[in-house]
Amino acid sequence: MGQEFYRKAYDKLRHWKDSSNGHSALLIEGARRVGKTTLAIKFGKENYDSYIAIDFANAPKTVLDNFRDNLNDLDTFFQILSLEYNTHLFKRRSLIIFDEIQKFPRAREAIKYLVADGRYDYIETGSLISIKENVKDIVIPSEEDRISMYPLDFEEFLLAEGEEILLEYIRECYRDRKPLENAFHKKASRCLREYMLVGGMPQSVAAYISGNKDFYAADIEKRRILSLYRDDIRKAAARYNSRVSRLFENIPGFLSTHEKRVMLGKLGNSSSYDEPLFWLGDSMICNICYRCNDPNAGFALNEDETFIKCYMGDTGLLVSHAFSENEISSTELYKEIMNGRLSLNEGMLHENLIAQMLTAKGKSLYFYTHYSAEKHRNDIEIDFLISSESKTNMKVYPIEVKSSMNFTTVSYDAFKARFGKRIAESYVISPKPFSITEKGYNIPSYMVFCLS
Repeated sequence: MGQEFYRKAYDKLRHWKDSSNGHSALLIEGARRVGKTTLAIKFGKENYDSYIAIDFANAPKTVLDNFRDNLNDLDTFFQILSLEYNTHLFKRRSLIIFDEIQKFPRAREAIKYLVADGRYDYIETGSLISIKENVKDIVIPSEEDRISMYPLDFEEFLLAEGEEILLEYIRECYRDRKPLENAFHKKASRCLREYMLVGGMPQSVAAYISGNKDFYAADIEKRRILSLYRDDIRKAAARYNSRVSRLFENIPGFLSTHEKRVMLGKLGNSSSYDEPLFWLGDSMICNICYRCNDPNAGFALNEDETFIKCYMGDTGLLVSHAFSENEISSTELYKEIMNGRLSLNEGMLHENLIAQMLTAKGKSLYFYTHYSAEKHRNDIEIDFLISSESKTNMKVYPIEVKSSMNFTTVSYDAFKARFGKRIAESYVISPKPFSITEKGYNIPSYMVFCLS
């Protein structure tokens, strides 16, 4: 079990336990190595008299046969689990964790009967759990609540670094709509760049902190995770793994272009990449961002699946994915990024980071572009759109991401001219301190988590 950090998802587990009262199981979905198992076991230790964690990646045959043979005799079923894991189970005071449940779909199907029995609580954890290969032969239980778990977000990263005071000061300044004092602005900006390089994967964060802020120690852990992802792609996406692999390896290349859009035509027959692309999104390895054709209506109703951006789920992983070990060790890459002097790919990293931060807040990702036939190019490019999600009075919150101190807002000006009545507030996210202008809010990147 990995090093324990404060995770917001823990509070969601508490809410589930208090509100479900044993009438539903909880499924924690997330990419590999985001901390699902660590969280579930910590929750079991601290909130129950006993717990059992069944890891279906290497569960003994006795346990697997138990699910096949004894679900019609639950007294025997639970007796076998208790004996196999040498753990007493107490009615309404024990938790059973189904870890890596996508490895054994029969256990997920059994949730219906186990929850109806009512003796114990159940938490499932899984990667790639919504992929068709893992659910096509089973009935998905309706007695299942779900939460999504992501890498540590920036707030959790600051807490892991012991920066509680800085975190609260950032929140306070956002509430008061004022910039941080210059010294704290510089410190917060530096912490954000650390987060961009290290990412939020718990093993990477742990290696970085225990190594006295050693970027290279974090990089080793990130490359191990990338290797696991590549293994997952080879094993899980059997029908189209070569196409998923090709997409995955090309993500840094797509994001380094001006439009940052996935150019499927460069990989071959674009239609053959639809499912592989959505596989990466379902796996939560990547965050998919769709183009919205009409910001005047519901985004999901007007998404264009032919224009897609594919961001890495963790920006720290993107750094290690985009640059080879030799590039990182033989150049001053980390120094250039920390000092804000990396001209190549800096925009890619910042935009990916904002996509990650918005996703962690539960936002679906959309962007907007408008092609001018007269100019033979896009004359409006809005990096992200957030909706008020009101069906009767929908408002739009356009977001532009700028990686440098000097920028223009030409695209936003044109967007406002077309959709001004729908715009509630607009945000430019950049390295600059917080300010309010006639066009909207200039938000430093480290404040994005404050957006509601």
